[in-house]
Amino acid sequence: MDDGEYQRLIDGLNTPEDIQTFLSEGYDKRLLETLYTQKVNRGVKRKYHFVKKNSAKMLRMWKKGDSICKIADKFGFPPILTAMMIFQENGTSKKIFWEYVRDPSLLDSEETADELREASERDLVYSLEGNERSRERGQWGENLLWTWLDGQDVKYKTEADEREEDNQQGSKTPDCLLAQPMNFEGRKIHWIESKASFGDVTEFKFNLTKQLQPYTELFGPGVVVYWTGHLDSLVNECPEGVHLEDIGILEKTITPWEGE
Repeated sequence: MDDGEYQRLIDGLNTPEDIQTFLSEGYDKRLLETLYTQKVNRGVKRKYHFVKKNSAKMLRMWKKGDSICKIADKFGFPPILTAMMIFQENGTSKKIFWEYVRDPSLLDSEETADELREASERDLVYSLEGNERSRERGQWGENLLWTWLDGQDVKYKTEADEREEDNQQGSKTPDCLLAQPMNFEGRKIHWIESKASFGDVTEFKFNLTKQLQPYTELFGPGVVVYWTGHLDSLVNECPEGVHLEDIGILEKTITPWEGE
């Protein structure tokens, strides 16, 4: 995706309803939900401490009659996280709060239960349903990768296999560590990392620091696949040892490395 198209989508994805608008233009739903999720997550990181400092104010607003969603809109913060701050400020533990989210009928007030249901419905990122969608996107990408490799009879270890063998929960482990060096697009690779996120500048730099560069140091060169796409310009930003791909990888082949 070129930078102009990406910026148009990011600028236009401000509410869940905006996803429907772009869907009508023919954009992929997973792409739109991924971009929206990344935008919301980054907004939370920027605003979290400011909003947290105002949790007492939010509680007062709520007790005076403002709904959770109205307060969330005022602060430009996700409804479920807004609700959590209000409940915690009111003396509810995080554990109990999430029990209420799972089953709002546990609340004594039906009005409050309805507000919590509304917050869950409007929050595509931090609600239980939003968390499940993110998990499913991650599993979808990994399944695509495994199916592609299995179809070419490529042997590999998954992240779970590596962790079980090493018993090192803190170790750096790619999604697929190839059993032998492989030839992909004329490159010698040792690992493949699956990403259900969209590869923009921020995401790629974060992944590069936290995972991709350490993988090259531990195992050698490899490939990162952003299943919903990436910025075309990032291809020129990849350091030696890291190759960038999208869902188009499924149309390509991988063979044993025959060089040195």
